[in-house]
Amino acid sequence: MARFAVMTMTDAAASRVRDIMSANPDALGVRVGVKKGGCAGMEYTMSWADKIERFDEVVEQDGARVIVDPQAVLYLLGTEMDYK
Repeated sequence: MARFAVMTMTDAAASRVRDIMSANPDALGVRVGVKKGGCAGMEYTMSWADKIERFDEVVEQDGARVIVDPQAVLYLLGTEMDYK
């Protein structure tokens, strides 16, 4: 049975994540999380992922890897990452 993906990426987003990852070959992917702040009370964060933790969600598409912090899953569930 296929596992439900927390989020999806458009082709443009996957391409951009691959470009970002190529700038740091030691990174396992791009980590997405949330922190307190902003108008709605939460802000998204992005950083290099140097390891994958036990409860992280990993979204992979066309060579791009986004690692979703477990605390961000409920905020990102069902979203689509895009890049313009």
